[in-house]
Amino acid sequence: MATRLPSDEQPDRLREVLTRNTILVEVLERAAGLRLPDWYLTAGCVFQTVWNVVTGRPPTAGIKDYDLFYFDGGDLSWEAEDAVIRAGREVFAGLPAEVEIRNEARVHLWYEDRFGVPCAPYDCTEAAIDSFAATTCCVGVRLEPGGQWRVYAPHGLSDVFGLVVRPNPVLAPRAVYEAKTARWRAQWPGLTVLPWPSEAATTLGS
Repeated sequence: MATRLPSDEQPDRLREVLTRNTILVEVLERAAGLRLPDWYLTAGCVFQTVWNVVTGRPPTAGIKDYDLFYFDGGDLSWEAEDAVIRAGREVFAGLPAEVEIRNEARVHLWYEDRFGVPCAPYDCTEAAIDSFAATTCCVGVRLEPGGQWRVYAPHGLSDVFGLVVRPNPVLAPRAVYEAKTARWRAQWPGLTVLPWPSEAATTLGS
């Protein structure tokens, strides 16, 4: 079981599992060609591929889109981000999946309007991954020059392989976590979803 592997062996197991999702591998390879700064493929396409493999489903089942994050703090205009998005449409054309590209240096400009809470500016893509609503979501992968995989998993991978969803109350509000976990549990009923901490517990833990 991957949940019992030593932490230094888990990234290799993750790579082995993710390569079963041929769409994800193709997105990684094409994304590398875009040469975006500090980029990662992250969020649902990563941890949900693991859930699918662990539960015996097709590797791509239930994956809504493929999130490609990058970080360009030199130009925070929508026009610059949109140019990257349009370039991505050409690069990913023909894939049977949607690839959603976002410049994480711009998130603070729109996050509060969308989710109702302010977001401090990130200083890197890893910081954006750190702020997902569940620690289980905090995984990113990319291809380095030469084809080596880089895995970013600040909370480790045991929960991902163990089908445990753990809240990460650092930015996203409780309603976002509960909406996401309800949707995930409908698709993967074997998940163990841990409750959002009470306000008192969050205060004590801060």
